[in-house]
Amino acid sequence: MIRPQAASATEAAQTQPDEIEKRMKIEIREIGIPPRPSILSQIEQETAKDEPDFIKLAAILSQDVGLAASLIKVANSPYFSFGKKVPTVQEALLVLGLKLVVQTVAGLALQQVFKHVPNMERFWDSSATNAQISSWLARQLGKKWAIRPEDAYTFSLFRDCGIPVLLSPFPEYLSILAQANNERERAFTDVEDQAMGLNHTSVGADLAENWLLAEDTCLAIRHHHDARIFTEASVAMPERTKVLVAISHLAEHLMQQEAGRGQSCEWEKLGAACLACLALGPEQLQTLTEEFLHFRQGH
Repeated sequence: MIRPQAASATEAAQTQPDEIEKRMKIEIREIGIPPRPSILSQIEQETAKDEPDFIKLAAILSQDVGLAASLIKVANSPYFSFGKKVPTVQEALLVLGLKLVVQTVAGLALQQVFKHVPNMERFWDSSATNAQISSWLARQLGKKWAIRPEDAYTFSLFRDCGIPVLLSPFPEYLSILAQANNERERAFTDVEDQAMGLNHTSVGADLAENWLLAEDTCLAIRHHHDARIFTEASVAMPERTKVLVAISHLAEHLMQQEAGRGQSCEWEKLGAACLACLALGPEQLQTLTEEFLHFRQGH
């Protein structure tokens, strides 16, 4: 689970679960899912043409200086660049490709929608890194399941988008996140459901559907903490959806390995099932981890 910066111990101690639950039940209908940014429609209309105009696309993207700068930064990341720095939006379009540009802009627009939510810098950075690692993993593993790098990238970028949706009206939700992150047995979403009657996966999936993301991406967002999708035949789930979830959790595990941290509670609960889904044994995981760390050190 990618986390925003934690509240202080004093703030957490002052949070009363009964008060939070009562308030959330009263105000839950007031939570609005942010509408789909118009810039996505403009870009999609152009990219849908038989011969998209890259100059026009660059002009649309350059209208937002922050968005343009962020797109160039993504294109220059080690996961997409070819060693040559990309200085312009038009060149970023060529490096990333039209499909990935649309999905990258969607993720950047998501961040802008919630720029008023405080202390989210680490959350956005971690989401972007997870998305980039997921894209790298899809190149290494995804051919077997026809998972394209851009699909893995988009899912991981939006995987936890329900968190800022909930933090926006309910700052107290941060303490619930802390409890869920430290839970070693119950599902992450069970902690959320018990505390407030809903969870970030359902809210995030609603946002993804509202923003017209692919169906398997929306399903993966809704179920990415549900171990039953891997273990119970009664929980019918497309194989692509399961693979998206597994790749994203593996990407987060690799992030933790690079940072020198131990296994998270989520990897303890879901790691074995994710590796089984990806047909990775201990030796293969070790090899993949070494390849990843070597790749990162080279950049």
